[in-house]
Amino acid sequence: QVQLVESGGRLVRVGDSLKLSCAISGRVYSSHFMAWFRQAPGMERQFVAGLRWSGNKYYEETVKGRFTISGTSARTALYLQMNDLKTEDTAVYYCAIDRQGYSRRSADFDSWGQGTQVTVSS
Repeated sequence: QVQLVESGGRLVRVGDSLKLSCAISGRVYSSHFMAWFRQAPGMERQFVAGLRWSGNKYYEETVKGRFTISGTSARTALYLQMNDLKTEDTAVYYCAIDRQGYSRRSADFDSWGQGTQVTVSS
């Protein structure tokens, strides 16, 4: 069983940068797909960015050019570097793993962290 623990969320201002971390424990294979989702109050959980351990990366349209997903070669941590933050980025951010491979649907992901709150104030 893979366990995921997010950290790094906090209150920041518009235009600031923030890096989220997700500590990974358990066996993660190169075929697994990992992603960051976010959920704002009253909204559905939304795909933000995803990573194939082979190197391919995927981004939701509104974060392209601002956010960067990365992971350690040992597959023990996942990161989300967020630059030029906007108020609409305010949400709880979750990391998740899909053992079946690439997906942007939250229902396809098998394990989730508890989330970390990111609040962007103007």
